[in-house]
Amino acid sequence: MNPDLSHFQSSAMAKLRSRSFWSHLSDAFLFFAAAFLALVLVWSFWSYFTPTPNFLPTFTHPSSNSKNNPVESGFGVNLKSDPKDPTFYDDPEMSYSIEKPVKDWDGKRKEWLKHHPSFTAGARERIVLATGSQPKPCKNPVGDHLLLRLFKNKVDYCRIHGCDVFYNNLLLHPKMKSFWAKFPIVKAAMLAHPEAEWIWWVDSDALFTDMEFKLPLERYKNHNMVVNGWPELIYNKRSWTSLNAGVFLVRNCQWSMDLISTWSNMGPISEDYEKWGQIQRSMFKDKLFPESDDQSALIYLLYKEKEKYYDHIYLEKEFYFQGYWVDLIGVYDNTTERYLQMERKVARLRRRHAEKVSEQYAAFREEFLKETGKWKRPFITHFTGCEPCSGNHNQKYDGETCWEGMVKALNFADNQILRNYGFLHSDLLDSSTVTEVPFDYPNPTDGERFS
Repeated sequence: MNPDLSHFQSSAMAKLRSRSFWSHLSDAFLFFAAAFLALVLVWSFWSYFTPTPNFLPTFTHPSSNSKNNPVESGFGVNLKSDPKDPTFYDDPEMSYSIEKPVKDWDGKRKEWLKHHPSFTAGARERIVLATGSQPKPCKNPVGDHLLLRLFKNKVDYCRIHGCDVFYNNLLLHPKMKSFWAKFPIVKAAMLAHPEAEWIWWVDSDALFTDMEFKLPLERYKNHNMVVNGWPELIYNKRSWTSLNAGVFLVRNCQWSMDLISTWSNMGPISEDYEKWGQIQRSMFKDKLFPESDDQSALIYLLYKEKEKYYDHIYLEKEFYFQGYWVDLIGVYDNTTERYLQMERKVARLRRRHAEKVSEQYAAFREEFLKETGKWKRPFITHFTGCEPCSGNHNQKYDGETCWEGMVKALNFADNQILRNYGFLHSDLLDSSTVTEVPFDYPNPTDGERFS
């Protein structure tokens, strides 16, 4: 072969191979660039439609098994982790019984929280609402239905404000019946919920009629108990109605454990039960029956041992911590109209929103409630004396008045819930029908002040 030709061919092949190499390299670069761009686009779309994963560490105790330790719940606490470290629950001497006192409860509760640190955040405001009813069906034909709606009302309130609910329909002590039945329940709730700072007892015949209002816990930071009452009626009048023990808030602490024990021992578990009734009757001239009762017992403790109890018990009278139903059912219609007037002027109060963010709108409404004065919704309406289950209502009331009053109060409260779901009771005495809420309800006025 001619060397020149051979050289030409070799040179040509080399150039061809060189061009082929760079051409392939260029094609490969374009391919990978396109693939990378496609990957970025796919990732971007995936990120947009998929929630961002949470890479923050969860709090666990060192002794817990990480393999069995789940991620935090949506509430920011670890509901599935209970380390093996011993707590008061492992003490065979610890008893839930109302007759067996609990000692060093503050220390026991603190130790439990140390082993369950995810519950520490927010513990100071954590509330468990406790309530209940009788073990058997109601004698009053409408009693069970009313109790169901009264319970639903409490569940609705707690769903909005994030408190847990314990509903009990058993006697946790065979002797502690009627108004004394609450004490074994409250003590058991304290022990079952060391993560909660407060236990909130609400009688079955009491209901929330301001679903937005939130307890001003900061006001009670130096107290261990909150109850609706009037000091002048306790110390000057010595009246049996100077406070109402059907609704109370008690701190989950040793002081409260001791109070529950002392308070309960004026009830049917005491050998001096009859004697306590006589003492209360002689002290409170307006007391109508001879048996010792929980309300008279608490007033007695406040009166006789003021130095021990008064500074620790907040007698709330600035709002309806619980209000007497006879005084309140007549104001619901006017109160509703006043709130609607407020909303007609303020677009933000009319804005539709998710139920989960209701507290934000409640806080905003507070700025305007100052103008309504006495027309603010009563927080809790208490149907004292109506006895919805037994039907044995106080004889000074007509039975139908009690039941109609309950229906009106329940629908008044229910409207505040239903509105988040797009409906309302147009008639507070008619529970069976609702109407759909139109957009931008109620219709704004020309003088709208805020957007």
